[in-house]
Parts: sequence; C-alpha cells; structure tokens
Amino acid sequence: MNILIVIPVYNNASTIQNVARRALDTGYPVLIVDDGCTDGGISLPRPLAGEGRGEGLFLTGFKENRGKGAAIMEGNRWAMEHGYTHILTIDADGQHHPEEIPKFVEAAEESPLSIVIGTRDFDSEDVPGSSRFGRKFSNFWIRVCTGQSVSDSQSGYRVYPCEALKLLKIKGKRYNFEVEVIVRALWAGLEISEVPIRVEYSDRISHFHPFKDNARISLTYTKLVLRNFVPLPHKLLFGKKRENQFKLYLTNPWKTLKMLFTEKLAPSELALAVSTGVLLATLPLIGFHGVAIVFVATRIRVNRLVALSMNHFCGPPFVPALSILIGYYVRNGHFLTKFNWETLGHQALQRLGDYIIGSLVAGAGTGYCIRSEHHGRDLALSQGRKARQRCPNVRNHPTTAAGSDTDSSI
Repeated sequence: MNILIVIPVYNNASTIQNVARRALDTGYPVLIVDDGCTDGGISLPRPLAGEGRGEGLFLTGFKENRGKGAAIMEGNRWAMEHGYTHILTIDADGQHHPEEIPKFVEAAEESPLSIVIGTRDFDSEDVPGSSRFGRKFSNFWIRVCTGQSVSDSQSGYRVYPCEALKLLKIKGKRYNFEVEVIVRALWAGLEISEVPIRVEYSDRISHFHPFKDNARISLTYTKLVLRNFVPLPHKLLFGKKRENQFKLYLTNPWKTLKMLFTEKLAPSELALAVSTGVLLATLPLIGFHGVAIVFVATRIRVNRLVALSMNHFCGPPFVPALSILIGYYVRNGHFLTKFNWETLGHQALQRLGDYIIGSLVAGAGTGYCIRSEHHGRDLALSQGRKARQRCPNVRNHPTTAAGSDTDSSI
C-alpha cells in the first residue's frame, strides 16, 4: 500500500502551513491541491522545503476555483500517475488533527478495498449546531439511498482507494462530492470503515455556503434517491456477488417466500419496517401492495417480512376508511360525518387525496409509536446494565425481605 496525503486548499492562508507541516511529520508524502486560491496562502508551505522536507511535499491545482470534489479528484489523478494506491484527504482549515493519520493507515491496511471515514467527536460545546444538524440530515439520506448506516457522512477526513475512486465516476464537484461518493461506493460493493477522530472548530475558516451548497447536496440526494428506486440493479464493481440481493422471483414464488422467512430481524429497524409496511399497505395500490412493499423494503434494506406482514393488518375496509377520515381531518380540521353519493361519489378525487394523506400520517404515526416503545424498553435495559456495572457483586439471587436469615454468600 502506497499512501499519499492530499490537502485540498481554498483560501486557508492562516492554517495551511501548519496543517502541511504536521502532515509531513507523520512520514507520508503530501500533495497540496490549489483550488484557485486568491489569498496568496498557497505559497506559504514552500518554506517547508527549506526544512529538508521538500522531497515529500508536492503542489498541483487549478487557476480558478472548481470545488472540493474536483480538487480531490485532481489529487487522485496525480496520485495514480505517480504510483500511489490510496489517497488520504484532510481539510486545510485546521479542524482535523494530522497526528491521527496513522490510525487511518492501519484501518486501510486491514481493508484496502474500503473507504475509511473519520467520525468526528461532536461532544465538544464549540461544535456548531448547523454541523450537528447537517450530519444527521446527511446520514439519514445515506440510509435511505443505501440501506446502510454511516456515522459521519460529511467528514472530509478519509482514505480512498485510488483505482476505485476513479471507477465510481462521481458527478458532484463541490461539497456534494463527499456524500455522493459514499452512496455510489456502497452501491458498487465497496465497504465503509470508520475511525473516531477529534475535531477543532475554534477560529475555523469555512467556505461552505449555507444556501448554495445545501441546495447542491439536496439535489444530489434527490437524484440518488430516485435512482435507488428505479427497478434496475446497481452495477457491482467490487467484491463478491451479493448473495442476499433481492429479486422478484415471479416464476419461483417458493424461493421468494423462503427469502422472506429467512431474513433476520433487526430490532433497531423494526419501527422503520413497520412504518414502511403501513404506509404502502394503506396506499391505493390495489393488487400491487405486496410487490410494492417488498420492492421498497429491499431498496431501503429494512426487514421485508415485517413490512410485508403489515399488509394483512391494513386491508379494507377498516384501514382505508380510517386513512380517509384522518386525511379529511388534516385538510379540513374536522372529521367527515356525511357518507353519501355526494361525498363518496362526486368527491371521489378529494377522498383519494384524503386517502393518500391519511396513509402518510398513519404510517409515520405507527412507526413513531413503535419506536417510542422500543426506546423505552432499551432505556430500561440500559439502566439495568449500568446498575449491574455499579454493583458487580450483585448476582441474580432472589430478593429477600429485610430481617431475613437468608444470605447470599459469594
């Protein structure tokens, strides 16, 4: 494995020299990618050559700003031309600690064909609220697009396999690059490895534009979500063929049934599976509920058997009628009380709209109730474990009344 540290930089004159020096101290070569800097800061690391480190310091880039994603891909192109197998990207604004590079290298060596992501510690009080929200928002859509959970999909501290990064053909050129590359990597069969890292936000200069870059990221996720629900398989570029990849075995229903019943139940996904099943089972997809539930559950990787079983509880007439009542209440502020040819016949399109709105509310509400119940149970179990840890000498002996002669000896 031959690793090159890549530092994309755009107008970080106050931090780039320190970041480059500390990165060089780890013993790995460093490539600084100038993303069209206009503050003159790109010339500051040059004195490092006078410290005897010039042999491991390189510079490339653009005359005009093209975006962080473009800078990373330029660094990857340069790395491949010079015989490197992996690039390690670190931000130039000083938020990352180059001293943690060895743990990334160790993780990459254990799994060379994976993207290693540094999971930022957000326990510090100086972490901006926008960063906390952005990470949760992005992680959610990664889950929707791939069915897999990533702890920090917006961290820029990463290791990429050069050849794999080239084959993924990422379209995003700016901050949307870092979320798109995760989705397409998982679709292509790459693994995601994570290592915990520290982060510094004090005196940090960020070029993230709240409106433009959030709009780009949202548009990217919209395209990825739509592509995920196109009934065509994602091209598998790496790893073994997915043994559990779902197919609608129209000609082999017994095999389909076997797949459904051999699926393992994940408690953390129960609420999402039930919510998905209720939502789709209550929609007016007459004759296609089962196919729709299995397809969507497969795409977002929730338990198909649980989701499919909701179809049996949401059949007509009770649940559709309830959905219409809920939808009518949401639109008008009161329940529908007249059931005649005027309200059910002439206003059929309005009732269809109520049906769809009500199914959305019913699906979300059911999922929330189940999630709350499981959260309470998990909280109780967690408190029990903590109590046992505080009192390690307490065994599961029967509780005795005060004054009893019974004693639990160890």
